[in-house]
Parts: sequence; structure tokens; C-alpha cells
Amino acid sequence: MTRTESRPAWLAKVAARERVDPELLEKNFVAGKVAILCSRHRHITPLAVGKGTTVKVNANIGTSPDASDLANELAKLGAAVAAGADTVMDLSVGGDVDEVRAAVIAESPIPVGTVPVYQTALDARRRGKPFVQASAREMLAGVEKHLRDGVDFVTVHCGITRRNVQVLTEAHRVCGVVSRGGSMTIEWMRRNRRENPLYEYYDDLLAMARDHGAALSIGDGLRPGALADATDSAQVAELMTIGELVSRARSAGVQAVVEGPGHVPLDQIEANVKLEKAVCDDAPFYLLGPLVTDVGCGYDHITGAIGGALAAWHGADFLCYVTPSEHLGLPTIEDVRQGVIASRIAAHAADVARRHPGAVAWDLKVSKARAALDWRKMIAGCVDPQRAQAVFSAARSHTEGACTMCGEFCAIRRMAPSAAGPRRAARKGRTRKRT
Repeated sequence: MTRTESRPAWLAKVAARERVDPELLEKNFVAGKVAILCSRHRHITPLAVGKGTTVKVNANIGTSPDASDLANELAKLGAAVAAGADTVMDLSVGGDVDEVRAAVIAESPIPVGTVPVYQTALDARRRGKPFVQASAREMLAGVEKHLRDGVDFVTVHCGITRRNVQVLTEAHRVCGVVSRGGSMTIEWMRRNRRENPLYEYYDDLLAMARDHGAALSIGDGLRPGALADATDSAQVAELMTIGELVSRARSAGVQAVVEGPGHVPLDQIEANVKLEKAVCDDAPFYLLGPLVTDVGCGYDHITGAIGGALAAWHGADFLCYVTPSEHLGLPTIEDVRQGVIASRIAAHAADVARRHPGAVAWDLKVSKARAALDWRKMIAGCVDPQRAQAVFSAARSHTEGACTMCGEFCAIRRMAPSAAGPRRAARKGRTRKRT
């Protein structure tokens, strides 16, 4: 979708889904503070991301050089959708990536994003040359190929400039550059001694995105990959450039989402969100996690959910999930499911704190079912009913209406009117007998 369109017919449906006023949604969309993810090539329900909407969750899937199985990636897509992901990104870098992307786009009922610079690298290899020998036009062609194939948003590392790379060099980071696309772009710039083509030819990117009705997700190629590197000069320098690029995108009638860190300690999350919102004039903010500690390997879906909930509470709009496999390997189908659920819990917690009517009503519905010891309704209303039912069924209580945590000492059961009434009557009877 482009920001220059008159109010489209689907906007009322999107507003109803988000439980927001259609006029307010349109106002924020036109201002670039809400992005609507749905390219002109897709027939899916458009997704609103940004100011006034619920916090959204993205799931990353995709092949690697060591593991390339189309059926497995489609199974991951299915798991992500079933777990409630709002978008999915195909980050394939192994096998027939064109086949994988086409299949994901065809199968996905939710918006699909990609990182086209991977395509440029793989196409260069097919031509028998390294990525650093790819031309600027070939890098742009990779973006256009993905947009033409129908993806709804693309990550483009336009904020990496020669000036910002120099700032990075002087930053003396612990983990350097951890963005795959960012490292590739910097390598190309250094080898060719040229400006980043995606920055130099940014107007061409804008024209492509506008023609295909897709959004640009401006990647943070200099994001911190360690807590020690968070909010450093390189990260901030890139963000300042991204702010300029957001303004140019809005002037061109193109939607822009801003990607953010990364590894950020709890005490810096609020400042990171508010800085992005100020520099980028309230553009939708898309965060990887953020991870609040570097020692959570194997449990980084939890590490990311902690940071994601806090970031979303302070104004982040879009959370990229983190799976238990982060930093260790390619996620499995179960890792994908757990990653989506963890990030959905984080997103929902922030929606509740923001007092979004849909989120508050959801929690109240489950609370009332719990108060009534209506296990069926309570479990059905949970973020992961399948997991909740499995836990409940595996732990059968000997006490009717209670779970095995408390059994006959269940506080809710004992305080229910039907249980308290007979006890009060018995006490009154004993009192009368004594007098």
C-alpha cells in the first residue's frame, strides 16, 4: 500500500480488527506513523503496524547452507501462523532460495518480508564471482526481484554509509557487526571503496517500493550484538541517517518501518525507543527482541520476551521473535512455535499496559473463567491452548474442580459461594446449639 492512496475500502475492516477509530488510523497511515503491510501482488488481509495499533510479532524462517529443506521451512511457516505470528520473514541463504521464497509467498496467509541482499550474494556466486564483485545495479536488481515476486516488505540496510562505517571503526566494539546483511554491505563498501549503493541510489529503492505497494523496513546493520555495545556511537549514527531516510520515504509516498537493536540492557531500552521515535518522527519501530542479557543461550526466547515487553510498553510497535536456538543454530519447528508464543506474550503484556480495549477484555475473559473454575473456557482463552490443555490433562487432580497445585486446598474453590455457604450454616448451627 502507498500513502498517497485515498481511503481504501479495507481500511474500515483493519480499524475494526484493531479496535481503533478509522479516521485516526487513516491519519496515522498518511503521516507515516502506521504502516499497512500488504503489497499489490498479494490477496491477504492487510496488517496495520504502528501508532495506536496492537503490538505485532514477526517470525523468521529460512534455509541455511547447512540445512535446506523446503518442506521443513513450509512446516515452520505453518507453525508460526498457527502460533499467532502476524508476519513472517524468509531469510533463506541455502539451497534454491527462489523456490523457497515463491512457496512461502504462495502459502502464507500473513505478510511476508525478505532481505534481498542475500539474493544478490547468491546470484553473484551462481555467476562465479564473490559478492564484493556484484555491481550496484545488481544489488538494486535483487531488491526489485523480491518486490516483483510479491513480498510485502523488504529489509534494506540503507543507513550504513561511509561516514557511519568510520564511526563504527572508532567505536571499538566487543562484537563488531552482527547483522548478516550489514556485514555484507560493509565488506562490499570497503572492497570497492564506494558508498553503499542502497544509500546512494535510495531514490531508486523508493520508486520500486512505491510501484509494488510494499514497505521498506530500514535495517539497522550496525545494531549492537552485545550489551557492552548497546547505544554506542555507531548505532546512534546509523539511526540519525535512518531518520533522514524515513523523511525522504514519506515525501515519496512510501511506507517505512525502522528496525532496531538487538542486545540492550533493561536500563537502556526506554531511551532507545524514545530516541527512535524522536529521530524518526514516530515511524513504526521493529525490534529484534531486544535481548536483555548475553548469557541466555538456549533460553533466548525468554531473554527476548523480557526486553520485548518493556520495549513495547515504552512505544515499540513490532517485535521480531527470538527462538531458543538464537546464537546456537537454525531453529526447529518447535523452536519457531516457542519463539512466537514468547513474543506474543510480551506483545500482549504491553498491549494490556497500554490499556488497549481488546487486550484488556481478553485478560478479563480468562480471569472470569478462572474465578468460576471453568477450566475449559480458561484453557481455550490462553495464548497457547494446546500447551495449557496438555499440562492440565497430564496432572489430574483427585479433588473435583481443582488442579494438582492445591487440590482440596484450592483457594478459589473454598471461597466460592457454593462452598462457603454450607460452612457458614454449619458454624451457625454449632453456635445455636452451644447457647
